[in-house]
Amino acid sequence: MGKQLFLAGFADEAADDLAGQIRAIKALGWRYIEARSINGVNIHDLDEESFDRVYAALETAGVGINCFGSTIANWGASVDDDFAATRETVGRAIKRMKKLKVPLIRIMSYAIIRDERGRPLPDQKETLRFNRLREICGPFLDAGLTPVHENCFNYGGMSWEHTLKMLDAVPGLALVYDTGNPCLTPDFRKNWPWPNQDSLEVWEHLKARVVHVHIKDGRRNPETGGETYFFPGEGACEVKKILAGIISGGYGGSFSIEPHMASVFHDASVKSSPQQRFENFVEYGRRTEALFRGLGCGVKDGAVCPPTPWGADRPAS
Repeated sequence: MGKQLFLAGFADEAADDLAGQIRAIKALGWRYIEARSINGVNIHDLDEESFDRVYAALETAGVGINCFGSTIANWGASVDDDFAATRETVGRAIKRMKKLKVPLIRIMSYAIIRDERGRPLPDQKETLRFNRLREICGPFLDAGLTPVHENCFNYGGMSWEHTLKMLDAVPGLALVYDTGNPCLTPDFRKNWPWPNQDSLEVWEHLKARVVHVHIKDGRRNPETGGETYFFPGEGACEVKKILAGIISGGYGGSFSIEPHMASVFHDASVKSSPQQRFENFVEYGRRTEALFRGLGCGVKDGAVCPPTPWGADRPAS
């Protein structure tokens, strides 16, 4: 992928089935999906016959995958869970990433351990947690693949200090930075009731470790915990400023949109019609393109050209 910047998306927010996901990406003129679920099943958990159909459909459509949006060690998994199933998932994911030529896989760092009031306990079992993460990352790294941790609602997203402590303990683990997650997540370094994290502060501390970016925007009410999602640049997450910094900083990689407006992966209560999901996803993609153009970039067929040329591998404008 070199230093080319390009746009992709969590197309399972546009449609459950792969045909609908491909249709949404092609409606934008883009070439990549960040693969998460297909018909409600994560791509690394599909049976072999279903995965073979996915592979064939992507090959026929000329659509690639920029990253596996895995559920490995995510906010729904306890660090105390039996690890055997995780080892199997890692092995299966590696084979499928190799076949699809996917360089990145998103992982997390297990659920936050809480007391009966929902407040994080002082003991987050860091030794066990970091050992598990090293066991997860090792096989990917040995296979020439890059595990990237998302700053979501899990241990590594509790604050930028937690993130850096984790990265120092898990060699080879890089970051996927979700622009929306800091301002939607409490800053657990501070006292209860926790304020939201400061998006720009978090970005400044973590940017040197980022190799992939998710585009999301929203707002969280610290008193109720209620979340509201917006088109990029319209929420409280400083998306424009962060993307401007990314562009000027020489980042080379992909951006995946994750609207969370008509469909939210972790919240089944958010319901929309298939047409609403499709239209929202495509509109979100178009507004993302407009956001990059507003930053002086050229955008064509999902490729993003920064205003200052970086060299011969710069995508055509």
